[in-house]
Amino acid sequence: MKRTALLHAELSHAIASLGHGDMLVIGDVGLPIPPGPRRIDLALTPGIPAVADVLKAVLSEMQVERAVIASEAVERAGGDLPAWCALPLKPETVTHAHFKQLCREARVMVRTGECTPYANVLLIAGVTF
Repeated sequence: MKRTALLHAELSHAIASLGHGDMLVIGDVGLPIPPGPRRIDLALTPGIPAVADVLKAVLSEMQVERAVIASEAVERAGGDLPAWCALPLKPETVTHAHFKQLCREARVMVRTGECTPYANVLLIAGVTF
């Protein structure tokens, strides 16, 4: 039995398989998933699981060097980081259109049940040494 918060075997394996610079995306239910990245679909019902919950679990196992969110998410939050975006570092912002282009290079895309527009975060793997 695992000791960390993340119990989803496929997601845990995907994180363990990342190398330095590899990208993992946690997205809302509407984020298009391009061909190529491994798709892990966690969506159960609208809102479940939430991006914030999945992000918290992923961060318990993943070393993150950088993060990227859409500038539109910051605009919707009145210029602040959105409430769902609890990261240990300040994320970079790009347009939502550019964010979707970056998703094409991701190794893994995780679909949640989140129904908040622009509630997507791209995590770039770091190293632990």
